[in-house]
Amino acid sequence: MEFSVIIPARYASSRLPEKLLRDIDGKTLIEHTYCNAIKSGAKRVIIATDDKRIKSAADSFGAEACMTSVSHPNGTSRLSEVANLLGLEDSEIVVNVQGDEPLISPRVINQVAMNIQKSDMQVATLCEQIKTEGLYFDPNCVKVVYNSRGKALYFSRSPIPAFREASTPDLTLCYRHIGVYAYRAGFLRIYAELDISPIEMAEKLEQLTILNEGFEIHVEPACDATGVGVDTEEDLIKVKKELGR
Repeated sequence: MEFSVIIPARYASSRLPEKLLRDIDGKTLIEHTYCNAIKSGAKRVIIATDDKRIKSAADSFGAEACMTSVSHPNGTSRLSEVANLLGLEDSEIVVNVQGDEPLISPRVINQVAMNIQKSDMQVATLCEQIKTEGLYFDPNCVKVVYNSRGKALYFSRSPIPAFREASTPDLTLCYRHIGVYAYRAGFLRIYAELDISPIEMAEKLEQLTILNEGFEIHVEPACDATGVGVDTEEDLIKVKKELGR
């Protein structure tokens, strides 16, 4: 099976300025993410950025990089531009790996690509079980509920599912969304024409526009550990400790 990986890499970050260019054990954060994507078996890995500083960093470690508009509201929108710039065929599988995921397993990237190939849904993504109540209640942790077919029912920053009659949540039913997606390039072109839904604007979650428009998202627990996404200085410290072992 062939697939490409596109890594949306926006320079601006409100919570951790310049995070993709932060040094971690001698490499920038974006380079760690890129190296894991290369190991996934993808035929092509492209860094899609809106800033020449990230393009320069990508050039320095030999990555293919594509300059995109600064006006994209989210990573999926940025990928749709890249699909057109590169002339990708509608049937081509594209995996979206967030640039701030330096610990993501190559096996996980391959898994989500396989899932979109097998699924009759328009998008595939992954999750993992939530292990602590703190994470369940944390608004920075995006939760997902999905059905027996693996179809996503909803994503939220709020604690879902809610436990109406229990004093403590049953964490065996609670899953954290992992921000890696697979699509076909043709769907990215459809997505580019969609208006951002009010529910996406409320939760600041791009996948909610996809659900709002009636498209289906396949969800499955990740086959391997996904590590820590870097949103804050505390996250960066955790990743440095993990990679410095």
